[in-house]
Amino acid sequence: MIHPTVNAVTQRIEARSATLRQAFEAKTAAQKAAGKGRGQLSCGNLAHAVAANCQSDKEKILDFTRANVAIISAYNDMLSAHQLYHDYPDKIKTTLADLGHTAQVAGCVPAMCDGVTQGQAGMDMSLFSRDLIAQSTAFSLSHNLFDATLLLGICDKIAPGQLMGALSYAHLPTAFVPAGPMATGITNDEKVSVRQQYVAGKVDKDALLKMECQAYHSGGTCTFYGTANTNQLVFEAMGLMLPGSAFVPPHSALREALTNYAARTTASMTVDTPQYRPLVDVFTAKNLVNGLIALLASGGSTNHSIHMVAIARAAGYQLTWQDISDLSDVVPLLVKMYPNGPLDINAFEEAGGVPALMRRLYELGLLHSEVKTAFGEFEDQLTTPILKDGQLNWVASNGSTNPDVIAASGEHFQSTGGTKVLRGNLGQAVIKVSAVAKAHQRIAAPARVFNCQHAVEAAYKAGELTQDCVIVVRFNGPAANGMPELHKLMPILGNIQKAGHKVALVTDGRLSGASGKIPAAIHVSPEALRGGAIALIQDGDMLSLDCQTGELQVLNSLEGRTPATKETEREQQTWGRDLFRVFRQSVSSAEDGASFLF
Repeated sequence: MIHPTVNAVTQRIEARSATLRQAFEAKTAAQKAAGKGRGQLSCGNLAHAVAANCQSDKEKILDFTRANVAIISAYNDMLSAHQLYHDYPDKIKTTLADLGHTAQVAGCVPAMCDGVTQGQAGMDMSLFSRDLIAQSTAFSLSHNLFDATLLLGICDKIAPGQLMGALSYAHLPTAFVPAGPMATGITNDEKVSVRQQYVAGKVDKDALLKMECQAYHSGGTCTFYGTANTNQLVFEAMGLMLPGSAFVPPHSALREALTNYAARTTASMTVDTPQYRPLVDVFTAKNLVNGLIALLASGGSTNHSIHMVAIARAAGYQLTWQDISDLSDVVPLLVKMYPNGPLDINAFEEAGGVPALMRRLYELGLLHSEVKTAFGEFEDQLTTPILKDGQLNWVASNGSTNPDVIAASGEHFQSTGGTKVLRGNLGQAVIKVSAVAKAHQRIAAPARVFNCQHAVEAAYKAGELTQDCVIVVRFNGPAANGMPELHKLMPILGNIQKAGHKVALVTDGRLSGASGKIPAAIHVSPEALRGGAIALIQDGDMLSLDCQTGELQVLNSLEGRTPATKETEREQQTWGRDLFRVFRQSVSSAEDGASFLF
């Protein structure tokens, strides 16, 4: 029996989206009705498409009874998570060749790392890369030569962008092929400690660099539960990849078997087969809500309060922050991973991974079970892959094997989910509460107002932040400067809190899944540049933030004030940011997905 709130939220998403979804399904049906893509191409079109292939592959691609699978890759050898994809196209092609099918790298999408661009100019372009990746995916599929799509992408904006682009070809069977996380390095407590010591001037840069290189040390996804791993968990929960495949270690025999199986099965589900399973049938409101439930129960990245709205819109659904907040009120926190706990994604996988979490959620009546997945049915999502005598099989998940990471049956770490929507005379904001101690979930303190995170850093080093305060960082919304993540602030705010002061952050910028123990009201909408009340705050104003009641208030009167202004474009003219001016001008607000596509 489905929980009444989950059912009600799903029904209202469907109701408010009826016209949009109908148009999406009609567009997809028209693309399907046009027939196989290759069948629509002229002889000259086809000759260009196979010119670089070997003779054997040419013959297979020109034989319309065979499947030709599009590979959309986010490979580059600078991103640890995506470096692993170097050999995947050849592996997929070899697997399909044994069945008489083919695959082509239809395109490679840009893939930037927020970990590299933190605090740098490149971070101002990071969020925009999601929609650019969506467009790149659509460009890659535009040759209309393909019978199915495999998406090789993992990290922050990359996987959401690929999914948004693939939804423009939702008549094709589509699935993600994950690559797995890097092995665990140093403990997360040590990582936080060294960062805070460096900010406080207690260790030098050599010590900081040594620690960081121990934390991030090999190919694979970063091991903390940030946006990249949230992508993987949520998309598996939505049925967009093989059950239990998100966090299997790289280079393992099981990982290779899963990749081969995904390729073979996707090629067997094309439009001319009885197993036809297009993306439009997999991405439904119920699958979307299942993904949101898993997001909240795991304390996932706050970036998904933006990404899931934009992804839903690409599929013809209008998702709101209120939907997410209402679900959060009834979904318990069932997972503890850093920054919500001491252990990491590898410990989560060892504790049973996504199938164990899905089993717990299903026990609680929080998941829709009448859904299709990219590879099967809902029941398959409650199973775990194993290799036995070299053969890939799935066995029923037995639930959590480590109750310190995935709550045991009948238990939870918190009665509500990890994400909350705040409202008040400042507008709307999102806060991640899963890592914030109850003692810090309510704060009323004077504002210290800044227009960038670098100014906060300067004030801290000057000894100005030695009291209770709410740090306000504005003019960091999507239209101002692309809504960069402000993680440079976290060690600073952590030290202020550690010194015994009450501290919180209020910003129209982002923090993502790595936000931790500091209460942070982020994604404030409307943003300062577009007339948001955050532009009216002055130093010394009393701000109140309450995670329990969901309130975000300025306690002083704002009447008669002139909003602060900032010429943000002047700072966006270097390091390639000038090329994104049209994006800043047309981007929607954070609560509408911060997208320039819709």
